[in-house]
Amino acid sequence: MEQDETARVRALAEIAAEFDLDAIRVRTGEVEIEIVRRDPAAPIAAAVPAPLVAPPAAPAQPATAPPNTRAITAPVVGVFYRSAAPGAEPFVEIGSRVHIGDALCILEAMKLMNEITTDYAGVVSRILVENGELVSLGQDLFWIEV
Repeated sequence: MEQDETARVRALAEIAAEFDLDAIRVRTGEVEIEIVRRDPAAPIAAAVPAPLVAPPAAPAQPATAPPNTRAITAPVVGVFYRSAAPGAEPFVEIGSRVHIGDALCILEAMKLMNEITTDYAGVVSRILVENGELVSLGQDLFWIEV
């Protein structure tokens, strides 16, 4: 494994441990990394591979933003936070009017806090991620009606 891949695996393992995740999977181009935490006390016989099945369906939501709406996507893999600090007011709510450059959220990636801003002026019509949720590269975070 290359040094860069090793660093990515370690970073994903840290995220999994920090947020007490059972598993985390990230795909970048053709490379997919999956980390699965197992209870070391569990008997080996219990670790039977499960058949590959689709994850449970999320609540129905449109796959793409409707006309006159622009998606703000995750520029990195990280943990989504709606506010600058725990207990602070969220940067935006549904219905908030935003201007180009306004902060929308924070994405924590490898212990770095990345402030995500909007490239569009308009009204926040959807917040597609829950606070504290791990997001994938390119995942829609917000929809801005322009």
